Amino acid sequence: MHTLVFCLEERSAWEMLKGILPKLLPESVIAKPIIFEGKSDLDKRLEKRMRLWLAPNTHFLVLRDKDSGDCHQVKSVLAEKARTAGRADAVIRIACHELESFYLGDLRSVERGLGIRKLSKLQSKRKFRDPDAIANAAEVLSIVTERTYQKISGSRAISCHLAIDGTNRSQSYNVLVTGIREIVERINEIKI
Repeated sequence: MHTLVFCLEERSAWEMLKGILPKLLPESVIAKPIIFEGKSDLDKRLEKRMRLWLAPNTHFLVLRDKDSGDCHQVKSVLAEKARTAGRADAVIRIACHELESFYLGDLRSVERGLGIRKLSKLQSKRKFRDPDAIANAAEVLSIVTERTYQKISGSRAISCHLAIDGTNRSQSYNVLVTGIREIVERINEIKI
């Protein structure tokens, strides 16, 4: 058995992952979360938490929002923390700008998950063609769902509908899915 540990800045990210992981992980891989209390807590305690995780056959994926930071710089800092913790093979993924960008990239899933009719028609509008460029994605999602979307319950309701085939308009979401698949491939190579 292998364990894939997800280091996350907030609970809603874990709720989102719980919806897509059954489609991505084989039964031989167990997913475990380490949920931090926001970005600053993740940035401060990530290295120590990774270093103290001693179970064998463990793999790490760190997911953090970009918010207003520089994506490459944020990723570089997190990768250095992982290297210092002895986890240089950790996969680092940045949600550009925030987790809700993933949902704005697949409005059909939002429509299905929250039961809001005709929401997916907005996907063809210019604003939703590149959801990673929307700096206030959570606010925009709240507005287009007429305040139905809530971080935890909304993530739980939407995530099981999210596509994992590359059709999501959020490039950062697609890169996250690819990162999970790469870890699974590595695990499969270890078993051979």
